[in-house]
Amino acid sequence: MDPVRVGLLGYGFAGRTFHAPLIRAVNGLALSAVASGNPDRVKADIPDVSVYPTPDTLIAAEDIDCVVIATPNATHAPLAKAALAAGKHVVIDKPFTLDMNEARELIGMADSLRLMLSVFHNRRWDSDYLSVRQAIEADQIGRVVHFESGIERFRPVVQDRWRERGGPGAGLWFDLGPHLIDQALQLFGLPDRLFADLGTLRNGGRADDWFHVVLHYADRRVILRGSMLVAGGTPRFVVHGTEGSLVKRCADRQENQLRAGMIPGDAGWGEDLDDLLLFDGDGGNSSLPATAGDQRQFYRGVADTLRNAAPNPVRPIEALAVMSVIEAGFESARKGVAVGLPLNAEERASWR
Repeated sequence: MDPVRVGLLGYGFAGRTFHAPLIRAVNGLALSAVASGNPDRVKADIPDVSVYPTPDTLIAAEDIDCVVIATPNATHAPLAKAALAAGKHVVIDKPFTLDMNEARELIGMADSLRLMLSVFHNRRWDSDYLSVRQAIEADQIGRVVHFESGIERFRPVVQDRWRERGGPGAGLWFDLGPHLIDQALQLFGLPDRLFADLGTLRNGGRADDWFHVVLHYADRRVILRGSMLVAGGTPRFVVHGTEGSLVKRCADRQENQLRAGMIPGDAGWGEDLDDLLLFDGDGGNSSLPATAGDQRQFYRGVADTLRNAAPNPVRPIEALAVMSVIEAGFESARKGVAVGLPLNAEERASWR
């Protein structure tokens, strides 16, 4: 069977670091073209790929089956709409869109045209999350009552880039929030309501660079946290249950491996040497080897969907649910109260 011919829009951090190497490492996909204003950089990395000067010229190319959108957040919806209208399957880097109305329009358009629409929630295949998920599903700590998940970095100097300028789609809640939200929803489903506190704590900051969000469920609380001013000392996950607790100290290494130029699938790819710590409540503790991560699984799922009609690796309704938490988070932070998710009954039923 011929490979799916993929066109990548954008060759900035996301396109160059994640999408291009992961696509090229998956059987059944062929990275055929890239749209970039820096063709020399693209050609230096991928000499045999076609380079288009603009997204529109790539979208119009007849020899492209699937378009991957790795451009600034505000461009996701219009570029996806153009690609769908051109008869292309579409993958969008997270976050899905700027708001739920844009997301709903794209979902309806893809459905009416019978085209695949997926969102790059790649952190489902991180070693830290997979290790914690497997321990929970194996009933290692009983019923989970407290789940805490954080991605924190130390970047005290504000950079002059779109993610930090305060425009549409900027800020840490839009950047790191989708990763944490998607993982939590996959584990526990939709919360009843949430309370969010978003802050801009760095000198000269123009967009939120700190968040603390509590998802309320009937029998548990889920805390999502992110910051650009944490130099260390906080674990990636802390989970408490009715029969014990677990801690995952260090984060998945795949992003760092990709930054260092590792090819996905090389020896050591996705391996995690940081054991999962288990505490039994009687003063005892033990450790479990971490599960290896492999973000290629997302693009393997895309290839399987388009070649074999397999289920979409990230259903659009799942990405819409993530958007609902993002929107509710902004509303809660603005009002200073807990709020529900802006999903209708049909969307809630579809999510299940």
